[in-house]
Amino acid sequence: MCGRYTLTASPEAIRNFFRYAEKPNFPPRYNIAPTQPIAVVRLINRQRKFALMRWGLLPSWVKDPKAFSLIVNARGENVTDKPAFRAAMKRRRCLIPADGFYEWKAGGLRKQPYYIHAKSGEPLAFAGLWETWTGPNGEELDTVAIVTTDANRTVGPLHDRMPVIVPPEAFDLWLDCDHVDATTASALIMPAPDSLLEVWPVSTDVNRVANDNAHLIEQVAEGADPAPPPKVTAAKKPKVAKPNDDGQGLLF
Repeated sequence: MCGRYTLTASPEAIRNFFRYAEKPNFPPRYNIAPTQPIAVVRLINRQRKFALMRWGLLPSWVKDPKAFSLIVNARGENVTDKPAFRAAMKRRRCLIPADGFYEWKAGGLRKQPYYIHAKSGEPLAFAGLWETWTGPNGEELDTVAIVTTDANRTVGPLHDRMPVIVPPEAFDLWLDCDHVDATTASALIMPAPDSLLEVWPVSTDVNRVANDNAHLIEQVAEGADPAPPPKVTAAKKPKVAKPNDDGQGLLF
């Protein structure tokens, strides 16, 4: 699965990598989480376009979003036939710019987070599916999910799933819903090559969504946790004799 990821490359670097016309300006993000707005690239009138969408897919047929479970990931094995993804797989495929993602491994007192990214340092393109949900009052919300697949041997020791990473030479194959059917596009749903990615342990500070800085992707010793705050002990009350006492043992 993919529940947290990063997009830290400059807007210009992302624009050059995905070759869209817009020139959006966005800050580096080190801890992107579900329900947040995320960058998306899609094909409209044969041109790649940048957009922001909420991470967490809402199929168009959902009546009450509050009663529908948030879909952060779409299992690649089900996207061509599962009702929540079938229409989007046919008509609304997209790419999600990233440069790394996090995964957690159980062990010890706390799960150890790891940062997974391209050895080359280049951006990554996650396969995505998007939908526009229309509310009862005509309001519209563009939402998106990341397509996942079996983990490769690099990610496998941490988790059995990983995002589908689309190589640059296959961007058009995934994006072009007008000329590439869902069955053909689904051939891209496979684990990334083992040699593409590298993994290292990072601080458990990434566990808090509020933390969003470069410290989160720095390599740490496996099992290392932030030092606990110093223990503060309350000062002892002085021994004071009660009135009319001789001071030999009656204390407050």
